[in-house]
Amino acid sequence: MVLTQLQAMLSELYALDVAYDVDDFLVTDERLADALDVDGRQLDEKLLIVEEQGEASIALYVDAYVVERLRKNDPARQLCTDNLEDFWTALEGVSHFLYYVWNAALEKSVTLMEMELQAEVDKFVVTAQLLRRQGGRLPENLHRCLFDLPKFDDRLDAEELARYRSANRYAGKYCMKLAPQLAAVPDPDALRDELCYFYRLAQPGKIEHIEAA
Repeated sequence: MVLTQLQAMLSELYALDVAYDVDDFLVTDERLADALDVDGRQLDEKLLIVEEQGEASIALYVDAYVVERLRKNDPARQLCTDNLEDFWTALEGVSHFLYYVWNAALEKSVTLMEMELQAEVDKFVVTAQLLRRQGGRLPENLHRCLFDLPKFDDRLDAEELARYRSANRYAGKYCMKLAPQLAAVPDPDALRDELCYFYRLAQPGKIEHIEAA
């Protein structure tokens, strides 16, 4: 399954040991997702979380058409312009799922801001990793596409828009630091210590680390 492959890539990248398989939490039925997220925005991907009395119920919705297109045009075999947007959609969902469940297992709370920030970093690093593994190079415009030309949903309220803009800005600054090393090596092994350290920081630590860079 495509999402399981993405989870495995992120788990390897950040040296994570997670007992849960994202496919067991996957919802592709739009009507079911709407029922679970009453009055929520209609999106191709969203992590649904209900926390009650110290326990959490979660589901990851990814649009069925996105999943089917990725099955037919697997980015693990060839990442290209035809499947890039679907790849980023699915990867963002898996990133949110993995970050939440890994921290929850350690009884660490997370903010929406740090989940978005980590997902933006994940998209940049994993895209670079896949392209290099497939014999390509890090596109010069990858950073620009992800961070300089963001498209924000018109339905976001002021607080949500500020959160997404902040996540984009901080992730862009951090990935600018990573870009030369990602471009110079076939995979991010040389950066693994840095990436693992950053992943384990909470929101204040992430922002402080980025600003220090």
